[in-house]
Amino acid sequence: MNALLSALPPGFDPLLGVLVIPLVFAAILAMLPAYRISAGLNIVASLGSLACAISLLFARPPPHEYLMVDDFNIVFILLNTFIGFTTSTFSASYIAHELEIGRLTAWHLRFYHAMFQLMLFGMNLALVANNIGLMWVAVELATLTTVLMVGIYRTHEALEAAWKYFILGSVGIALALFGTILVYLAARPVIGEGMDAMVWTTLVEHARDFDPSLLNIAFIFLLLGYGTKVGLAPLHAWLPDAHAEGPTPISAVLSGLLLNVALYALLRFKILIAANSSAIAPGPLLIGLGLLSLIFAGFMLYRRRDIKRMFAYSSIEHMGIIVFAFGMAGPLGNLAGLLQMTMHSLTKSAIFFTVGHVAQVKGTQRMADMGGLTTTHPLLGWLLVAGVAAIAGLPPFGVFTSEFLVVTTTFAREPVLAVLLIFGLLLSFGALLLRLTEVAFGEVKGPTGPVHASYLPVIAHLSLVLVAGIWLPPPLVAWFQHVAALLG
Repeated sequence: MNALLSALPPGFDPLLGVLVIPLVFAAILAMLPAYRISAGLNIVASLGSLACAISLLFARPPPHEYLMVDDFNIVFILLNTFIGFTTSTFSASYIAHELEIGRLTAWHLRFYHAMFQLMLFGMNLALVANNIGLMWVAVELATLTTVLMVGIYRTHEALEAAWKYFILGSVGIALALFGTILVYLAARPVIGEGMDAMVWTTLVEHARDFDPSLLNIAFIFLLLGYGTKVGLAPLHAWLPDAHAEGPTPISAVLSGLLLNVALYALLRFKILIAANSSAIAPGPLLIGLGLLSLIFAGFMLYRRRDIKRMFAYSSIEHMGIIVFAFGMAGPLGNLAGLLQMTMHSLTKSAIFFTVGHVAQVKGTQRMADMGGLTTTHPLLGWLLVAGVAAIAGLPPFGVFTSEFLVVTTTFAREPVLAVLLIFGLLLSFGALLLRLTEVAFGEVKGPTGPVHASYLPVIAHLSLVLVAGIWLPPPLVAWFQHVAALLG
C-alpha cells in the first residue's frame, strides 16, 4: 500500500487526481483502437484513481466552494474507485471474448473504454462535489455515459433498453433539478444570491433557518428524482432492461456504483432536511418506498427467466433494504444502511462478474439453458453459489450481518414494520434459492467447453464480504459509527 501511495508525484492533489486521471485517460482511450493496450490503460487509470482515493484517507484537503472530502463521502469514494478498478480488470477478459466472437468492433472498443473512464469521472465528481448544482450535473453525466454503454451492442433490444433508460432517467433527473432549484430558493433569503446558496457546507450550517415549506416540496421532488436513479419501485422500470441488454461490466457498475451515487445525493439532502426541525420528516417516506421496493422485487424475482434481469430485481430489493434502513435512521439504522450498501456493492458486482462469464460460456442468459453449472464448470459454478448465498443473506457473509442489524433495530422500534421486512427478505430468499438450484445443480444443459474467466475480482470481492461477516476491524466500525451519527 505504501508503494502504491508513494507512486503519486510529490505535491499531487489526490482530490483532483480522482477527477483528472479518469478524464485524461478517457480522451486517450478514445484514440486507441488496439484492444490489449486500451484494456491495460483502462486498468492503469482505474488503479490510479483508487490510489488517489486511498491517499485521501491520509491527506484530506480543506473544502472549497466546488469540491470537498469529508467523513461521509470518503466511504463512497473508496468503494467507487475500488469497484471501478476490479470491474476494469474483469472487463479486460470479458470484452476480449466479445471482440473474439464479433459482437464488438475496434470502434466499439475505443468508445467503450473512453466511456468507462468518463463514467467513473462523472461518479467521482458527484461524490466530491460541494455544490449541489455541480452534483446534479455530475449525476447526469454518469447517467448519459451509462445510457450510451447500455446500447453499445446496437441490437434492437439494446437500443430499446438504452432509450427507456434515457427517457426515464431524464424524467428523474429533471425532477431532481427542480428539487435542487427549490433548495436554492429556500437558501437565498438566508444566505443571499450567488454560489454560496448552493454550497453544501454553507447550506448545512444555515438549514435550520430555511423556509420549511420550500424544503418539504424540494425533498419530494428530490426523492422522486434521485429515487428513479436509485431504482426504487415504482420508479425502477429502466433498471432490469439496462442490466439485461448492456455489457455485463456495465451491469456490475450500475448495481455496485451508480445506484450508490444517486443514493448518496439523496442522503445529502436528507441531512439538510433533518437539520430543519420544522421540515418534513424524511424517515417515513424512505421507509415506505424501501418496503415497497423490497416486497415488489421479491415477487418479481419468481417470474424472471433471464439471469441478468433476475439479479437486476435483486438490486432493487437490496436498494429497498438500504433505503428502509436509512429511513429508520438512528445509530443502528444508519450503521446497518452503510454496511448493507457496502456489502451489496461488493457482492452484487462479484455476482455479475460471474454471470458475465457464465453467459459467455453457455452462449445465453436464459437460466433454463444453463443448468448443471457446478458439474460443467465447477469453479465458476461454486463462485456463483457463494455469491448467491452471500446476497441472500446467509451467514457467515457480511450481508447477513447488515440485514440482522436492520431487522433487530426495526423489531426494537417498530415490530409491525419488522414483520413486513422479514416477509420481503424471505420472499426474495426463496426465489434466489429456486433459481440457484436450477442453474447450479440442475440437469446439465448448454455448452461444456472451457471458459477463459477472470476469477481474481470475484474472489477478492467475495473474500472481503466473507471476512466482513466474521470480523470487522474496530477502526472500520468506529468510522461507520461516526458516519451514521452524521446522518442523524
